[in-house]
Amino acid sequence: MDNLKSTLTLIICLSILTIPTSSHSPAKISYSEHCNSIVEESTSNGHELPLDFLYLDGGYYKGGQKFLSNQTPDYLKSAYFYTRSLSKTDTEGVLKVQASLGFIDGQIYQPHKNSTILKSRHHGQQVFRDGREGSIRFEMQGFWSESAGKLCMVGTGHGLSEEGDYIQLSAVTKINYPKRSDIHTSIVTGTVESIDSEDSSSYFNPVSVLGFSQKTYSYSMATEIEGMFGGGDYKGEESLRLEPHVSVCYMFMLLESRVFQLNYRSNCSAGKCSPFDGFLHQYMSVGGSKCSNDGKMRMFLRFSNLSTSWMGVTLIPETVLVAEGVWDEKKNQLCMVGCPLKNFEGSLAEIHVGDCSVGLSLTFPKVWSLKMRSPALGSIWSLRKSNESEYFDRIGFRSLSRPILVSDLKYNYTESGQVKNSCADKDMKRNRSGRRFPDGSSFIGMRFDMSLKTRSSRASGSATPLSIGQVFFDQYTTRHFASSSISESNIKAPVSHNLLNVSYSIYISFRDNNTSEVMKISAEGIYDAETGTLCMVGCRSLAFDGEKAVKNTTLDCKILININLAPYNSKAGEKLKGTIRSTRETKDSLHFDELELSSHDIYGIEAEETISRMDLEITMVLISLTLACLFAGLQLYYVKKHPDVVPSISIVMLVVLTLGHMIPLVLNFEAFSFKDHKRQNLTPWSGGLLETNEVLVRVIIMVAFLLQFRLLQLTLSARFAESSKKNLWDAEKKASRVCLLLYLFGGLVAWLVHSKKFKHTESPVALASTSQHSSWKDLRSFAGLVLDGFLLPQILMNLFWDSKDKALVPSYYGGTTIVRSLPHAYDAYRAHRSLPHVNSTYFYAEPGWDLYSAIWDVIIPCGGLLFAFLIFLQQMFGGAFILPRRFRQSAEYEKVPVVSG
Repeated sequence: MDNLKSTLTLIICLSILTIPTSSHSPAKISYSEHCNSIVEESTSNGHELPLDFLYLDGGYYKGGQKFLSNQTPDYLKSAYFYTRSLSKTDTEGVLKVQASLGFIDGQIYQPHKNSTILKSRHHGQQVFRDGREGSIRFEMQGFWSESAGKLCMVGTGHGLSEEGDYIQLSAVTKINYPKRSDIHTSIVTGTVESIDSEDSSSYFNPVSVLGFSQKTYSYSMATEIEGMFGGGDYKGEESLRLEPHVSVCYMFMLLESRVFQLNYRSNCSAGKCSPFDGFLHQYMSVGGSKCSNDGKMRMFLRFSNLSTSWMGVTLIPETVLVAEGVWDEKKNQLCMVGCPLKNFEGSLAEIHVGDCSVGLSLTFPKVWSLKMRSPALGSIWSLRKSNESEYFDRIGFRSLSRPILVSDLKYNYTESGQVKNSCADKDMKRNRSGRRFPDGSSFIGMRFDMSLKTRSSRASGSATPLSIGQVFFDQYTTRHFASSSISESNIKAPVSHNLLNVSYSIYISFRDNNTSEVMKISAEGIYDAETGTLCMVGCRSLAFDGEKAVKNTTLDCKILININLAPYNSKAGEKLKGTIRSTRETKDSLHFDELELSSHDIYGIEAEETISRMDLEITMVLISLTLACLFAGLQLYYVKKHPDVVPSISIVMLVVLTLGHMIPLVLNFEAFSFKDHKRQNLTPWSGGLLETNEVLVRVIIMVAFLLQFRLLQLTLSARFAESSKKNLWDAEKKASRVCLLLYLFGGLVAWLVHSKKFKHTESPVALASTSQHSSWKDLRSFAGLVLDGFLLPQILMNLFWDSKDKALVPSYYGGTTIVRSLPHAYDAYRAHRSLPHVNSTYFYAEPGWDLYSAIWDVIIPCGGLLFAFLIFLQQMFGGAFILPRRFRQSAEYEKVPVVSG
């Protein structure tokens, strides 16, 4: 999810960077007039400094109306500030700064008559109002006083007007940015004010800015933390120990998402459940995390009801704690103190850090189980006394990320006995002899997508193995990692030496009209590789009901999962089947209807075999296209050496060949790509090679197209320049007419065959849809046949002109004929060897682009070789040589040198 956030933020920032830069230099705005009273102007001495400080982390803003919306949700507001150049000046302690400052209004704008519809990216809610706001970017320069911690700059930028035009803006920026800071001075505040008059079209309301970031930071609370509290809720021996060269920041970096789910206690008093006036937020996000070399860490924590943030983690003051702490090597946990912000009712410039009255602890568990599956967890509690107003009860939190794969990680299987009593005896002994099932040694052999249904609804989902024995799997990279404590007893289940302990993560999505619901189930149990039976106990996560937290009850573990995997090389109609059912009584509020699941997914081993087959096919595609480029290049080299034969090349033939390369490019190379639903089954196992190969194939086919097009261009130029061979055009026209008649006749035959094929279809709807799809396929196949017979126009033109010119080099017409014949030879081989395929997905010899069958695989190559032989005879003995003697006509034409250039 962090990758998604980073990508979206990058896209938005790049879109802002594309806004036209100001045509006026910031120097034209008088710095002394607006800023001298804050930091006196000085002259730079040219001594440049590093740019690794003077920036905002988690920037947030308020104000800026007319160009920034005051109706935008806080979580969609973001500010950024970074220096472009930093240099010393003649005044000691004063630095000259050139910087970029911007505000991102993260709305989607759609004009609707005289109003604008604001759509929130997250909630989809709409707000109608007049006017149109957007993001702003400034380029500014000014001076920063290290001693006073004051920064003042002037500059210009652009904003989006109500009419949708970019208007130049002028502004002065004043930021309080101390050179050194601690937890109490860790917040950066400032204002941006318009220099223009209020009645100007470029005027905007003042913007106040809040941020978190300094280079020189002093951990003032670290020594107090060690003796402030006894620790968190997790035992040190059950937590991962950090190696000497590993920092806690590095462990945070390994987390897929720095978002934690909050769990409140059921007995917390009214108004004393949260540090924020009793508001029960669902999630806590980490921002601005930085570490020192001695194990200390600082960050800010934002509480919200969003499991992700489109604009990154921003410093929304009403819901933020700034924190610092130290890693306790004895207890294997991070101990921290947090401080809420104060005075956020007014301007952001008045905000400051309050009393540090919140304790936090965090640890990285090394033992996972059915009920504990989090790479990081901890708790938050109040350091106040229970009778004080700011006191709140302890809050637990856990990371939503996948496991951190380290050697100390273990999985504790606790439900093998329950599984054995529930379904192992009666289902795992079912005889399925003679079939081969996944053996549990591969991630890709055990993962599957599924469709689910109940009496009243349908859903879709996926089941992903977390561990098999003590081998953990990374579902995103398909990597696995074995625990250093792995043993035979950890791999095999205690009920039988043939059974495997397994754990799964199951994700189910229910969709009903405009609503959606997600069910997340953690499962563990036993897998029998001999019968393909997977029996597990599951725990579903109970999150929030509206704005109320489900206190104390966070898991429903009365779920039984029984799945029968389909065997490899399964028969037609044989598929994975199973059930997910609640063992609670029907009247229980946590009971749910039984879910019947099924899946037509291919297994990982079949995917690997298919990928191997497709590797072979795409290799043949690359070889064929490379040979096509080579043969076209040899023909171009030949005509350069013999320009007098260029007019004798059939233009129709070159058009057919050029279109043969152009059409797949225009259709986005449909012949060599998967349909979306087919790609999802294969691309996770391909490691991205299929996508890379597709790009490479597109590049080579583009080269082949350009070479053929160049040959067509040279032929047309030579034909128009060869005025003494006007009869060439007559021969070309006659050949074109005959080819057109043959093509029309062939197309008519294909249409008649197609019509006969579907005339007995009973359903008109089925007839229309199926016939339309098949007619397009038949048309493409016939077009492939025309391309296979690409030499026909050249043969006919040679015949009508009785040419003896050696217009085509043998490597061109012979080599291209072989390239066109190779797919049919491969198709015959593929049918004979019964190579694996998935949903009729092909990279080479794709039936939708040509005629493939046992008879066509013989006719087309033989016909192509016959055409190539006729060209050979015509270029040696004359175009009419193939006709009986009495039909031959002698015709001689004066040959005139072709004017090059």
